[in-house]
Amino acid sequence: MANVWSGVTIDCLDPERVARFWSVLLGREPGPSEHGWVYLGERGDPQPRLVFQPVSEPATGKVRIHLDVAVDDIEEAMATVLALGGRSTGERHDYDEGVVVVMADPENHEFCLVQYYQA
Repeated sequence: MANVWSGVTIDCLDPERVARFWSVLLGREPGPSEHGWVYLGERGDPQPRLVFQPVSEPATGKVRIHLDVAVDDIEEAMATVLALGGRSTGERHDYDEGVVVVMADPENHEFCLVQYYQA
């Protein structure tokens, strides 16, 4: 059997709220889920499933893994994140191949919006 990446699990105080944010941002619908959890997508989907798991304690410190979301328009994507209840960290990196902006979802999970420039 080959090892296959099937999903990413995100700990949340309010899985419904955080899943709604990511559902709209990524255009992914919730799939069948365990009670209290929310899954975006299903096993076997072309993209890994996102799983929002309920936990009772808030996150502390920086998480050392994050999602990168490729976008066509960095400014429009930032505005969408803000409108959905996320926030900007103020961190931006401009590279020859594109721009990376660090954002956070409603529970402060950091992620990057990435706009690649055409070659």
